[in-house]
Amino acid sequence: MNSGLVHALQLDGSGGAIPLNELSDITQLQSQKTPVWLHFDYSSNETIEWLKSQSFLQEWEWQAMTTGETRPRVTQAENGLLLFLRGVNLNPQQSPEDMVSIRCFVNEHTLITCRKRQLMSAQDIHNALKIGKGPKNIAELLSALVQRLTARMQDVIYQIDEQLDIFEDILDNHEGQIDATVLSTTRRQTIALKRYLKPQKVAISELLECQLPWLDDVTAHKINEADNALSRYVEELESAIERAQVIQHSLSNQLSEQLNQRMYVMSVVAALFLPLGFLTGLLGVNIGGIPGTESPYAFALFVIALCLLTGVIGYYFRVKNWL
Repeated sequence: MNSGLVHALQLDGSGGAIPLNELSDITQLQSQKTPVWLHFDYSSNETIEWLKSQSFLQEWEWQAMTTGETRPRVTQAENGLLLFLRGVNLNPQQSPEDMVSIRCFVNEHTLITCRKRQLMSAQDIHNALKIGKGPKNIAELLSALVQRLTARMQDVIYQIDEQLDIFEDILDNHEGQIDATVLSTTRRQTIALKRYLKPQKVAISELLECQLPWLDDVTAHKINEADNALSRYVEELESAIERAQVIQHSLSNQLSEQLNQRMYVMSVVAALFLPLGFLTGLLGVNIGGIPGTESPYAFALFVIALCLLTGVIGYYFRVKNWL
């Protein structure tokens, strides 16, 4: 058994699937035009060797399916279609914007999918097939995969919108402080998601334009709905990026205003005490001729004079609206 094989299923045409124990049966099933779904971990050397040995895959095709980095796209293959998609990373302790790549080779009777990290969307379809409520053919299987990948993006995008709503409420109501680190993380997630969703939307549109003969109208309509949803998600992400920029600018302006206010208070205090400091420094020099050294009332009079001077300066600042 191939250690890189996640599962191999033969669709029964009724929403269920029969597990395949031997990959050697695939060629016979293909000749019988039986729908088969093979799901691999492309990081396994055995997976690469198996793909390499298949006569229906050209060298550049299996190399494209096992390369280290891909962007969403669709490419016509010799005996089918190559489709490269991305899904949000919902694995534990992982960032959603670190999207999981899934590479597909598909024709009327075969779907081969390759991934490195676990993909929840593929697992959803597998679970549906186990209970007999899954796709009945390859067209429905491909449609279900596109729909599940798209649907799982919705919650992540909504969470970003909700987080930005919280930030905007804090700015509008002046309640609490915005965590600049969380804002930066949210903005980075939004940009990363848009980086992959925009070409993925183009790839799905091109998939529909291929007008595959085995892709019926109902299945094409479902894929088109996923395409429309992706268009909406891209627009929401673009809006979220702009909102994050506005919040960032508002936060910067707010911090600058607070700093200016503090600097202004310090400047006013310094202006108030500048003449007082000058007088006390002048009378504190240790030389002869300082007035009042012989009078017991000189210190009290000096303190009263300083208080009056402070009051006069404060009144002047008040008149000038500096206070």
